[in-house]
Amino acid sequence: QVQLVESGGGLVQPGGSLRLSCVASGGIFENNAVAWYRQAPGRQREEVAIIASNNATLYKEPGKGRFTISRDDARNTVYLQMNSLKPEDTAVYHCNTIPPQLSGRQVYWGQGTQVTVSS
Repeated sequence: QVQLVESGGGLVQPGGSLRLSCVASGGIFENNAVAWYRQAPGRQREEVAIIASNNATLYKEPGKGRFTISRDDARNTVYLQMNSLKPEDTAVYHCNTIPPQLSGRQVYWGQGTQVTVSS
């Protein structure tokens, strides 16, 4: 059964940093692109960063220049280093493969990790 476990979130002051981790069961990251997403209260889930199987990366506007995505396939883990955090980065952060993992006919999401940026 697929399992994605996100961790590393917490409460941080504006300007601070966090490093998120996403550990996958089995080898589902291998040969797949992986993305980090986030969902703030009352807003739709948005894509934040993508890393391809060849380590090519793509960043969406919210995190450009501040976030760095990386992967360690030997550990089935993808990371998101977030620097210069802003209050608007507050959200629950999730990861998933591209295409996403399915549970039955629905997209599977892990529990996510809460990031709160506040003074």
